[in-house]
Amino acid sequence: MGMGKVTSAEVAAKAGVSQSAVSRVFTPGASASSATAAKVKKAAKELGYRPNVLARAMVSGKSRIIGLVVAYLDNQFYPEALQRLSNALQAEGYHVLVFMASQTAGDIDGVVEEILDYQVDGIVAASVAMSSDLTERCRVAGVPLVLFNRAQDSAEISAVTSDNLAGGQKVAEFLLAAGHKKIGYIAGWEGASTQRDRELGFTQELAKAGLSLHSRELGQYTMQGAREATLRMFATDPPEAVFVANDHMCFAVMDTLRFELGLSVPQDVSVVGYDDVPMAAWPAYSLTTVRQPAGRMVAQTVSLLLSQINTQSAAPQQIRIDGPLVVRGSTKIPKGWTS
Repeated sequence: MGMGKVTSAEVAAKAGVSQSAVSRVFTPGASASSATAAKVKKAAKELGYRPNVLARAMVSGKSRIIGLVVAYLDNQFYPEALQRLSNALQAEGYHVLVFMASQTAGDIDGVVEEILDYQVDGIVAASVAMSSDLTERCRVAGVPLVLFNRAQDSAEISAVTSDNLAGGQKVAEFLLAAGHKKIGYIAGWEGASTQRDRELGFTQELAKAGLSLHSRELGQYTMQGAREATLRMFATDPPEAVFVANDHMCFAVMDTLRFELGLSVPQDVSVVGYDDVPMAAWPAYSLTTVRQPAGRMVAQTVSLLLSQINTQSAAPQQIRIDGPLVVRGSTKIPKGWTS
């Protein structure tokens, strides 16, 4: 038989303090002297006491829980970014509950409805599509919502992304400066704002030089999709250079070019990605890519979310953070190029 749960009254008796003092010690932001806190924590440790966070949430109306919705973790950008996000929220005294969902709005609606049942103080949705009905449901429930690495056209939803439009423009400028004329693009999932804006910036910059895409294929932000897109693109009249919508796909593109098609990178074709995940710097890839400033994106996401939690009248914001083009060995480098 196990022992019964230790109560706050038992901790108070052992520490020689009031029960309300025990409550204050275990309530973030509450006032308790260092001497009282030391006695209470010592007694709690000896008795094996753990505060009931959910019960406290029912009383205070604040759970100190943030719901983090993730569409997929295959992309190497997300594990590191989400770890930073979790650490930053925990440093502010919040617990993080992670929920997995697909990228479609229908699935995420069901997941976020479930999250709301946990009485979360806020929600961060990483690379998922949100319906207008659901964002209104969050607003009515008084639960702030911030999109991470995904934006929507509505100005009513806070979002933090890299400047994907500018990133696409930088890639086009670089490839044009290297003298490439036949330039292809391998797109990600077309429902994503990241995909849309990267391609838009890229094609707009090509148009300024009087060029359009030589070829375009859809990779769906998956490695298998990228491999198949590469085989189609290079079957006839291959491009001289290809911009791939993210690094995750780009690794598959480079492997397919080299090991299945027998092409050399960058001698036969220049390849550019987007994200600058750690693998991009590996000598096996040495990938030229646009860096997503994950640390700054996380900091802005946490700042936005906490602002809306602490000030219900805080206006939604859409923040785009510029990231540099990191030039490595997967591309021909323009003469005299300086980044």
